Amino acid sequence: MAKPTANPRDQLRAFAPKLIELTDDVLFGDVWERSGLSKRDRSLITCAALVALNRTEQQRGHFTRALNNGVKKDELVELITHLAFYSGWPTAMSAANVAKQVLEEEGEKK
Repeated sequence: MAKPTANPRDQLRAFAPKLIELTDDVLFGDVWERSGLSKRDRSLITCAALVALNRTEQQRGHFTRALNNGVKKDELVELITHLAFYSGWPTAMSAANVAKQVLEEEGEKK
């Protein structure tokens, strides 16, 4: 069984407290709570941006968030496959590896 990892924000809180405060209060406390888009849609958009920009370090948390916000495994895989033709094959392959790890870990939790 995988060992639980600490929240990445908690790991940075002492080092960059203002950045984490803005993350908590503005990004997740305001932007993610706006009513113009569902959290599921925000997750799809965020995951697409992270795949396209090859931000693999941030993908893990946002792929997990997307699953928690109602995005299905097949939809996440389809998002990555679709973006291979827009952001490049290497970005999609990297994202697919991250998604595979996240989905395996999520499966272990159930």
